[in-house]
Amino acid sequence: MPGVTTTASSFKQKAHELIDRLPDSAGWKDLVYEASIIQDIEEGLADSDAGRVTDNNAVRRQFGLPELPE
Repeated sequence: MPGVTTTASSFKQKAHELIDRLPDSAGWKDLVYEASIIQDIEEGLADSDAGRVTDNNAVRRQFGLPELPE
């Protein structure tokens, strides 16, 4: 994950915590889905921290949508 630094022990710790939170009925698809959500959030936070963001109204203009009041 570019921009996100996670040590091996930190990653393993997070993986164990994720598995522990899943219900007993969870399968591989559930694990992969939850892990991908966490990865997306961490990457988004890293992008935000690095200033790689686009203003909401700029995106709305790009798609021809009305700007939101501030």
